[in-house]
Amino acid sequence: ALIILFLGIFFFFFFFFPSTIVTNQWFLPAVRGDIPPGCAAHGFVCDGTRILVFGGMVEYGRYSNDLYELQASRWLWKKVKPQAPSTGSPPCPRLGHSFSLYGNKCYLFGGLANESEDSNNNVPRYLNDFYELELQHGSGVVGWSIPVTKGILPSPRESHTAIVYCRKDLGSPKMYIFGGMCGCRLNDLWELDIETMTWSRPETKGTVPLPRSLHTANVIGNKMYVFGGWVPQSAGGDISAHDGEWKCTGSFSYLNLDTTEWIGLISDCQEDKSNLLPGPRAGHCAVAVGTRLYIWSGRDGYRKAWNNQVCCKDLWYLDTEKPPAPSQVQLIRATTNSFQVKWDEVPTVEGYLLQLHADSPVPSVAGIPGTGVPETSVLSSQGSSQMTLLSLSSNSLLKVEGKEKVAAPENKITQETMKNHADATGFKESNAPSLLDRQWYDVGIFKNNSAVVSQFYLLPEETLSISNKVMESADVPDYRLLKKQDLLPGTVYRFRVAAINGCGVGPFSKISEFKTCIPGFPGAPSTVKITKSVDCIHLSWEPPASPSGNILEYSAYLAIRSTQLQENPSQLVFMRIYCGLKTSCIVTAAQLSNAHVDYTSRPAIVFRISAKNERGYGPATQVRWLQGKVGVRRSIYMGCSGENGVLCL
Repeated sequence: ALIILFLGIFFFFFFFFPSTIVTNQWFLPAVRGDIPPGCAAHGFVCDGTRILVFGGMVEYGRYSNDLYELQASRWLWKKVKPQAPSTGSPPCPRLGHSFSLYGNKCYLFGGLANESEDSNNNVPRYLNDFYELELQHGSGVVGWSIPVTKGILPSPRESHTAIVYCRKDLGSPKMYIFGGMCGCRLNDLWELDIETMTWSRPETKGTVPLPRSLHTANVIGNKMYVFGGWVPQSAGGDISAHDGEWKCTGSFSYLNLDTTEWIGLISDCQEDKSNLLPGPRAGHCAVAVGTRLYIWSGRDGYRKAWNNQVCCKDLWYLDTEKPPAPSQVQLIRATTNSFQVKWDEVPTVEGYLLQLHADSPVPSVAGIPGTGVPETSVLSSQGSSQMTLLSLSSNSLLKVEGKEKVAAPENKITQETMKNHADATGFKESNAPSLLDRQWYDVGIFKNNSAVVSQFYLLPEETLSISNKVMESADVPDYRLLKKQDLLPGTVYRFRVAAINGCGVGPFSKISEFKTCIPGFPGAPSTVKITKSVDCIHLSWEPPASPSGNILEYSAYLAIRSTQLQENPSQLVFMRIYCGLKTSCIVTAAQLSNAHVDYTSRPAIVFRISAKNERGYGPATQVRWLQGKVGVRRSIYMGCSGENGVLCL
């Protein structure tokens, strides 16, 4: 039973700390404090970086109504004691209840209680009571209350699901309760308007899923995804007074919460001879991370016999839609023939497609075998988790099977998840040239959110417009068969990047534009440090790794507020705040008061530092000084300094 509680903690980390589980490795946190006893069928919610656990079965016939809080930032458990309701009694010990969070309140509904005081003599009592728990910000709770509701209350039940959904265009949050168990399985849908506290039964369209209990329900966008559970053994899902025979199901449906229409994705009788789908199960865990749904464990079995049940140890995920556009490509370092670039991570993606467009003409070539794909740059299945792909309407379901290495071609994910480049949604930027006038070339597909770019791939002449035209069946090219083109010095290249998941290629980012260095000019300063004092900051840096002669001076610039910036937010205006031979300078409070705060990602003040030799100024290193945080981000830009000390790029 204790493992069941830890499963909840595991999925808490899926949601709030996705980077901690990219290795697909389990870990057991060293918790301390009021560690709760192992329990099953408890209520579990995540609020920021804390979790709340209520009730559950401690041992057979003995249920709990204790409330525990875990501060995951410190791995500290605390048993909390909410105030009792002003009218009525606090919730009784129970299991199989629903516990849902919205805002600063948790909503408790139903469950199963033991009428007998003797835990060995279990007398079940199904509940349909409804409680509200007010939370304190960050830690602690205020107390229970019993809201006065209108309408007909849902019938008593346990092992049901409850989710909260609020339409973007309408501000009234709704709680939806589906299915459960009350002597027989249920498949009724109930709605609670949280603002008016009114219960109702919405009319639905489509085929309602079979009656079930111990299933899961998760909200992604405007859809409630329902998977698995126990369903009646009787044919056609007929409901008897007490359906003593049941089976696990692997059926999968969603309810459009805006139109209340049920859509079936996997039927209960659908065969899966290739094991491309999660097997039938109940009592499993499911959590939504962005637009991806993860499903873990559960048990399978028929009838009531425990010796006929099998516990599952598999982890699956479902991509419900293409990923969003990443942030603009950022430049970290530029040389005469390469760029080191990065972009912000997009959660739960398989990789990124990076493309560039060159200002200089690029020759078209026939499809002649090239030198192959660099192992370090292109997304490969070598050494990564084995994945099996299945398309379900607009969804894609994959199974994660640990860290086993699999023998597969390097472009496996490219071919399976990117059916064609035309799947990628285009983008528009008002100050960018028409995309139809450009030819975009693939740099490659990258597993991480950074890349060193020194070459790009040339497409055969007959497929030159693959990225710009909508084609019916344009397969992703096999990069191993394509020629590569080196980057040229002093050339402007435009970049865009798109994220890839099981549904395909998402929309591209906005365009970024960088220029390779010109031979003979100094490189960009490096190792920039910012130290804050009471009334100023101290800016320091290291000389360029490639000075290309003697450094005559350095210039440091600060992005400032201006009317020009208001007219064109992407056009930063810089004021020179230092010019000299030293590799450090002081930025005064008066200068900082005129600084522009850049909000393209996290709020930051932007500095640029460049070096000058006999031929002139080289590229500038850009530093984003994050506000309220310790740390900087560094990029390199090509530009020129004006006589008045203002730099415009």
